[in-house]
Amino acid sequence: MAPSLLHPPSQLSPAAALQLSQQAPAVLQNSPSTVSKSPFSALFSASETPELWIKYENLLLSCLRTGDELAAKQCLERLVARFGDGNERIMAFKGLVKEADAQHNGELETVLKEYEQILRDNDTNIPITKRRIALLRSMGRVPDAVSALVQLLDFSPTDAEAWSELADLYLSQGMYPQAIYAMEEVLILAPNAWSVHARLGEILLMAATAPGAAGASYQKYMAEALKRFSRSIELCDDYLRGYYGLKLVTTKLLKESAKLAKQAEEDGLVLPDTNTIERLNELATAKLSEIIRHSTAQDRGWRGYDQGEVAVARELLSEDSSAASRIER
Repeated sequence: MAPSLLHPPSQLSPAAALQLSQQAPAVLQNSPSTVSKSPFSALFSASETPELWIKYENLLLSCLRTGDELAAKQCLERLVARFGDGNERIMAFKGLVKEADAQHNGELETVLKEYEQILRDNDTNIPITKRRIALLRSMGRVPDAVSALVQLLDFSPTDAEAWSELADLYLSQGMYPQAIYAMEEVLILAPNAWSVHARLGEILLMAATAPGAAGASYQKYMAEALKRFSRSIELCDDYLRGYYGLKLVTTKLLKESAKLAKQAEEDGLVLPDTNTIERLNELATAKLSEIIRHSTAQDRGWRGYDQGEVAVARELLSEDSSAASRIER
């Protein structure tokens, strides 16, 4: 499916973002440069639609991502003309354009100071708060970004996006328990988000295989990772990352089944029996094979997968097949 300017471009591939940004000349030429705020304007011209401003916002983001700063600034000018400089969302877009224009850290520091001045005047400006956090992270000031996120979540504890960003920051520092806690907060806010379940499963798996993880903590992380990947594919039957994670966890558990069963009995932890783990492993293998086959053939209904992820899944199944062949010999 072709990318659309009506959908957020943040998760698009570079090629899809470029495809969107190339629409800039046509969109800017065929869309009104200004729209009257008068309620009588609709009597004399085409009515204003929310979709127009969504297009401008998403086009601005795609153009910044692909380096077309001239088109991005034209989109920004139209948004400013319609909503004004004092609109919090517009203030964040203006800051984003300045960040893109910055040539060195000194100019980024200037933008950062502008954000801080805005927040001194109004510390409830959430879009500017988030831009400041993103800028701190991009400048390598991770501890400052973490502190700012914690402050934001004290003010707005139901912000799933902020909890997810905090989890990612903790993960980048190898702080697995903190990252797990933050992702669990995301799940409280979005319990049916299969991608979040799988992401938590990935963090749990990383925690289990990190240096120093052993004994009861290792089993706890692996058992919880197994649950999260299983839940992700329960919520989305064709979710590649969920099946990939399930394959990784079950393969590892099967290799260590005797050792883990003994430790589980001693520590009082409950792991699924070997038969259940084998069935889950077979399910993951079969579904990954199906996804790879249909996606590679570009069959209808199977074209939305990231080809990099498909290639990694193919490699995982290849390694598993080679290992099985060696055991049989």
